[in-house]
Amino acid sequence: MEKKVVLITGASSGIGYEAAQRLARRGCKVYAAARRMELMEPLRKEGIVPVRLDVCDQESMQQCVDTVLQAEGRIDVLVNNAGYGYFGAVENVSDAEARRQLEVNVFGLAAMCRLVIPVMRKQGSGRIVNTSSIAGLVVLPFGGWYHVSKYSVEALSDALRMELRPFGIAVSMVEPGGIKTDWGIIAADHLKASSSGTPYESSALAEADLMNKAYSGNYLTKPTVVAHAIERASLNRHPRARYRLGRFSTLAVWTHRLLPASWWDALLLRFIKIKLK
Repeated sequence: MEKKVVLITGASSGIGYEAAQRLARRGCKVYAAARRMELMEPLRKEGIVPVRLDVCDQESMQQCVDTVLQAEGRIDVLVNNAGYGYFGAVENVSDAEARRQLEVNVFGLAAMCRLVIPVMRKQGSGRIVNTSSIAGLVVLPFGGWYHVSKYSVEALSDALRMELRPFGIAVSMVEPGGIKTDWGIIAADHLKASSSGTPYESSALAEADLMNKAYSGNYLTKPTVVAHAIERASLNRHPRARYRLGRFSTLAVWTHRLLPASWWDALLLRFIKIKLK
């Protein structure tokens, strides 16, 4: 049986890094793509090939895909894992920062799909695995633009799944809840910086403090759990449309669906300790 050729974006750390390792250990030929090549050098020991990729640069994306195709002649699995989180009140986040969030999380993902879909259609088979989030299903205050990006990933993935099924291409989403990576610490820092000296400062600091405690402690799910879901979505004979995982993720989604909006808002604000006037 031929090795499956896998291209993973956002593979320089966290979930993407571990997913690259898991898939390589399953016998796949893995190309790990990210901007920071030096962080991926240790992956070479496992037969993984690091490739430079900037999902905000069309030429970089084309070169990345061409590198894989020139070496292997095919791409069996694309894992869109590159992501970026910037938290701040909608009023405080600049248009430039909002656009950057969408450029990385949405337009970069869509561009990578456009580059590999013709290849997979010609092959008559393929897998696209998009790392979404329960942030595409429920919303925290101060996360507006990040949530917009993840809701967009949900919609794009659902459309792609139906559009590509007739061509033998399966599309899955991995929807993590809170995962113990540096993402939350970085997002909390962004929140504090964007809210400093604004009317939102005290409430934003309360949420940032909660995020720091959660991501610094042992409350959250390890990245290996998400990497395993990516492995299943990439290699299982009949992949699911969604792989929802992470501590409290299912509870949060169903509570959000069942409660009236006013109850959900009050519950969440009280949990984060944001004071209502």
